[in-house]
Order: sequence, then structure tokens, then C-alpha cells
Amino acid sequence: MCGRARCTLNQQQIGRACGIQPDSHISTTDLERSRPSYNVSPGAYLPVVVQRDGGREIQCMKWGLVPGFTKKTEKPDHYRMFNARSESINEKASFRRLLPKNRCLVAVEGFYEWKKDGSKKQPYYIHFKDQRPIVFASLYDTWTNSEGEILYTFTILTTCSSSGLQWIHDRMPVILGNNASIDEWLDPLRTSKFDSGLGPYEGSDLVWHSVTPAMGKASFDDPECIKELNPVEKNPISKFFSKKKIDQLSYGDRIENIVKEEAGISGIIKEHLSDDSFDKKCPKIFSDSEIKMDDQLFVADKDEEQVKKDKCGGRIKKKECGVKRNYDVNISSRSEHTAHFVNKTMESMSKKKKASIKTTTVGNGQSTLLSFFKKNHP
Repeated sequence: MCGRARCTLNQQQIGRACGIQPDSHISTTDLERSRPSYNVSPGAYLPVVVQRDGGREIQCMKWGLVPGFTKKTEKPDHYRMFNARSESINEKASFRRLLPKNRCLVAVEGFYEWKKDGSKKQPYYIHFKDQRPIVFASLYDTWTNSEGEILYTFTILTTCSSSGLQWIHDRMPVILGNNASIDEWLDPLRTSKFDSGLGPYEGSDLVWHSVTPAMGKASFDDPECIKELNPVEKNPISKFFSKKKIDQLSYGDRIENIVKEEAGISGIIKEHLSDDSFDKKCPKIFSDSEIKMDDQLFVADKDEEQVKKDKCGGRIKKKECGVKRNYDVNISSRSEHTAHFVNKTMESMSKKKKASIKTTTVGNGQSTLLSFFKKNHP
């Protein structure tokens, strides 16, 4: 079906889309009644192209057919027949009598369709990829009310959906995709087989995208109606694979953090360096850098110029340790002094492999590193 559309076309654009020669005079009727709209619904005026003795003309009509045999005192309902099934136009009296002389065209820039998802409906804007107007096959009628006023109304023909649009809705408007199909539909000499050539449009140039549900209200008429929605990812999967950022972290603290994470040994680095910590020996040179950590490798990425200025820092290389797991610790040759402290620490850790470990304490009664290993690694 087709119950909403966008039409901001001027009469020249409509004329060209409907096969009127650009250099020819275009006759119009009541064109001032229509207004450009991003959200046209039944009951609104739209420019309609009709075939008359003098050629093709543009006339404003109300969307939503009111059959001519409707009682004059009856209030017109434009939502009752805003669409007509092309498969049954030869059967229903409301449409059958209009086929010989009252065929017409409706040109728009695009139309909307809703996809049902449980209790929710998501609207989609459907249009040609090159933004050219879409031309619908339509029928029009005239009705006279109790005051003698003549009202022109029209309905848009629909058909089964194309293979590309079936996932959104099972019906779509009949699109006349070229001048040949337009001329065939408006041909005044045509007297039969009016339902031929009214199948779904299968061209790949018909595209669509989701739009705001706010346009479901007919009063919402704004360029936002056709703006493509960009769903916001609350927790994108890439977030879990992003690099960690560690600001203002010293080289010694980085080594200590690795040991804490991988082996669960708290404070082992600084406990061996009681007289002078890594923070004093190696200043904080890794500001705003990024590190990548896995079971075997720790990399500190820095600008080339900054590396030249640093006196220590870099990579930690693999070395066997006396803990439950092995570690890849790669030290670059930036500073032999730094490497000395790292090697000293790792060698002390390897003492866990010794056959016997005695629990000892220092003068103040505090447990030493060896007693710590025995307690946590029996």
C-alpha cells in the first residue's frame, strides 16, 4: 500500500516526469491548492497529470477517492479509498467505470512504508537512487456535494511487492518506470486490458532507508522525515578489543602491574628495591602512551623523537621466572642501567625453584620475600 509520500516538486519537474515536453506549455488547474510537503497523507491536495483533448494537464486533486455516486449529503472519507488494488480494478464498480477515461498520474519524490515488528512499526523512505521522481498509476473521479461544489479526488493503484521490498511490506504502489509505460497508461485509445503492465517495479535503482517514527504523525512535516536513521551502538564489540590507555605511569609501575596481573604477587618489584625505587631511577616518560598486553608481550609505543630523548624504557623480553607461569619480558637497549634492575628482580623471583625455602623474618618481625612465596605457593 501507499499512505504517505513526499512531494516538493514544481510543475516543470512534474511535467518532465510525466512525459510533457519541456518546451511545451503546461496547462494547470487549481495548482495553488497544493503545497510542498515531506509528509503528504490522504485528504491533502497533490498535483495530478491527466490526459485531455488538448494534451496532458496538471490539476490539483485530493488524495483519497470519493466515488461520483456517493450521496451528496455524505461526508467524504478520504482514507477509505486512497489505494486501489490493481488486481481487482476490473471487478469493483468504484474503479471499473473510471478505467476508460479517468486514468491519471501522480508524481512524487518518494513514499513511506512501515515494517511491522511485533507491536512496533518502523517507517522506511523509498525512492529512486538518482533522486528522480516516482510516477504512480492512478485513477480519479469527481463528486458533487450538497452545495454544488465539484470535488476532484484520486486513488493510487497498488500491486504485490517486488522481491526487494517484500521484507518491508507485501504491497507497493504501481510504479511506471519509463516513458513507454506512462504513455501506455494514459493512452486515450486504449479500451481494454487496463490491468496489464501494472506489476511490481523490480528495478535495482529503487532504494530505501529507515526514518524517524515521528513522521507517523501527519502533522510532522519537516526534512527530518526523510533523514536516514543511524542506530547508536551502546556497547560496540570493538570496545572490548581496544587498546588500554595508561597516563603518567612510570616504567617501574608498569612492570609491577604485569606481575600483579599475571602472577598475583603483590608488591614484588618495590620490595626488592627498598633502597631506591624504579620511580626514582626511571622517571615518568610514558605519558599518554598506549600499551598492548597479552600472555607473552608488553609493548610501549612512543614517538621516535621521544624515544631518542629517553634514558630508559622500552620493551621487556622473555625470561624464565620462578613463578607459576613464564613471562615474555623484552628489554630494549635504551638503557643498560634499567636492564640491570629488571634482571636483578627476575633473578630473585627464580629462587622459588630451589628445593628448600625457609621462613625468615627481619629485625622488626616483618616477613621477607621468601616467606611470602612459601605462604602463597606451598
